[in-house]
Amino acid sequence: MTQQIDYASQEAWLKAWRYAANVHAQQKFPGTDMPYLVHLGMVGMELLAAHAQEPIDGIGSAMQCAILHDAMEDQDVPHATLVAEFGLAVADGVAALSKSPTLPKADAMADSLARIRLQPKAIWCVKLADRISNLQAPPSYWSPEKISAYGKEGSLILDALGEANGYLAQRLAAKIAAYPS
Repeated sequence: MTQQIDYASQEAWLKAWRYAANVHAQQKFPGTDMPYLVHLGMVGMELLAAHAQEPIDGIGSAMQCAILHDAMEDQDVPHATLVAEFGLAVADGVAALSKSPTLPKADAMADSLARIRLQPKAIWCVKLADRISNLQAPPSYWSPEKISAYGKEGSLILDALGEANGYLAQRLAAKIAAYPS
């Protein structure tokens, strides 16, 4: 049976949604003219679908993190700002989901995955849902090498975090298998 989602969580999600709409207002979904909010909604939908199949403990915070997960990395929103707006748990979840800009690209994902693994498993689920969402058809301007590397990175994420939720792990495995290589 699915855990009930309380009214306070829904209100927190709406607050996060409005915040994300503002900070990502000028950002587009890569390779499209769609607003970036489309991606954030897709990640949230993956989480809610997974929660309906296999309850995610901490779904309320996970949904806030799903909506806000690119605020630090893409829009340079400071951790302290997220703490003030959404609390320490959400800010720390978003920070873990954000790749460090000071690390070489080759090391940034491994570092982020290590930090995610220190968070509650609900945050692991956000990363799984994020990669599921991102494994749509790649943008036309990506090179074959980048496409291949992105698919392989999906496998790294699955190996590191898949134990958090069987449903999301199966979804990600299927997306990886169908992704061009």
